[in-house]
Order: sequence, then C-alpha cells, then structure tokens
Amino acid sequence: MSESPPTTPVCYRHPGRETYVRCTRCDRPICPDCMRDAAVGHQCPECVDEGRRSVRPARTAFGGGDAGRHGYVTKTLIALNVLMMLLSIASDRGGDALAGGSGFGGLMGGSTPLTNWGAVLGQAVFPDGVVGGIAQGEWYRLLTAMFLHYGVLHLLLNMWALWVLGRSLEAVLGPARFLALYLVAGLGGNVAAYLLSAPNQATAGASTAIFGLFAAIFVIMRRLGRDTSAILPILVINLIFTFTVPGISIAGHLGGLVTGAAMALVMAYAPRSHRPLVQWVGTGAIVFVLLALAVARTATLLA
Repeated sequence: MSESPPTTPVCYRHPGRETYVRCTRCDRPICPDCMRDAAVGHQCPECVDEGRRSVRPARTAFGGGDAGRHGYVTKTLIALNVLMMLLSIASDRGGDALAGGSGFGGLMGGSTPLTNWGAVLGQAVFPDGVVGGIAQGEWYRLLTAMFLHYGVLHLLLNMWALWVLGRSLEAVLGPARFLALYLVAGLGGNVAAYLLSAPNQATAGASTAIFGLFAAIFVIMRRLGRDTSAILPILVINLIFTFTVPGISIAGHLGGLVTGAAMALVMAYAPRSHRPLVQWVGTGAIVFVLLALAVARTATLLA
C-alpha cells in the first residue's frame, strides 16, 4: 500500500497560498502578506492585535498618559490664545489692541470689544447703559479671561512662559492632568481677581494660569527629588514684575500661584494605591471651593 505524498502547509488566512513560515506565537502557517515582524521571527495579525491589547499603556510618574511628551495640549493652548488675540484685534478695528495701553511703558495693548466681553469683571455699567459682569450672571468670564490678552506683548510674554513650562509639566503629568492644572490654576487666579479687585476693574490674561504652572513645577520637581534652584529666581523675578509694573493684577497672579500649588500637591502626593481617585476628587474639591468663593462675592455685590 503506497503512502500519500506529504501536503504543503497553506496560510490559515489565505488557504490558496503555500508557506513554510509559521507564527512564532500560535504556530499557525502564515504567508508573506500576513507576516508581522516580531522580536523573534514573525507573528500573524491576530497574535499582534492580542499582544497590543495585553500590554498596559505607559504611564508617567504621576499616573498620566505617556502622550504628554508630545506636548499636544501645550501647543493647542498656545494656538487658542493666539487665535483669541487675532479675534481681539479684529474686533477693535484698528484701535489700541496692539499697544498704547498701560504697562511696560505703554507697550501693553488696551481693551477691545472682545476683552470687554470676556475679561474678569465684577460689575460695571457699560457705555450703552447696560449693567454687566460676573455678578450679573456672566460666569463665563472666569474662564474666557485666561485666553484674552491686552496687546501682543502681553500675549508673547505669557506664551513664551507657557511653552517653556507647559511642555515639561505635560510630559510629567500627562495631557489630562496638565490640562486640569492649567484650567483650574487660571480659574483660581480669576476668582481671586473677582474677589479682591474693584468691581468695575477688568482683568484678563493667561498669566493667572502661568503663575500656577510656576508653582506646580516647583512642587513637582521637589517631589521628584530634582534641583529647584533654577526655578526660584525666575519666580521671584515674575513676582517683582507683578508688584511693580502698572496694570498687572496682583490678586490674579497670586491666586493662580496658590491654586497651582494646591493642584500640584494633589497631583504629586496622591497615594499610589488610589492615585486617580485622590487626584480627581482633590481637583473637584478645589474647583468647588473656588466656585463657592465666587458665589459669596456675587452675593456681596448684589446685597
């Protein structure tokens, strides 16, 4: 009785293709179109997909996503601030949006219709007789103010600081945690300006959030055991500018500084076993306190 000739293996995904190559993971025969390079030999597409699902995504030291090293949030925030500056200039139609306002020898720009709409403002009577401000229900000002600037110089100074600080912090914290830090620090500075400034005094700028980043990078570097000697002089210089240059919101800068430090403490010192829960509950608690302070200020202005 004659033996049947041995059959040539065929690709399990393409039965019409003969092959002698097998997946190093499942040992099934695979043709050249199904081969995926592996550390040793080749794997089939199904094993590659299964391997990707079983690999945990890389996390930062504080639980954030590894995508933060690309700086996408920092770049988006800068682009948004630049866009708002262009819209502010367009709304002014050739006024003093670029320069001619107060601060730095008049190099800071003046107000525009857009900054009038979005700056932190407690309560004031506008030229058309309308009473507006946060106390009148315009709560959006506590957020929009951190994306508006008085002139290009004001914008450039803040965006340079955001570029330097933001990329480092985003890489360490991850995109979501860094964005939360930036927005809550900016909110904290704007709430402080609302609490401590005259009701009819308008303030705007990303510097509330930027000062929060200064405080945060100091706290986080200390947590990581890194040298912070280079950060302190820069922070001191910025504080000197805050107290000496006309037109700068002292309350806004200090409020952002304190809020940024509080956010950094929550992010950096959350216990590893319950890190995400503590970080996001802590963030929510800070936002709740800020909003409660703003509500209390509103009640005072309306009393």
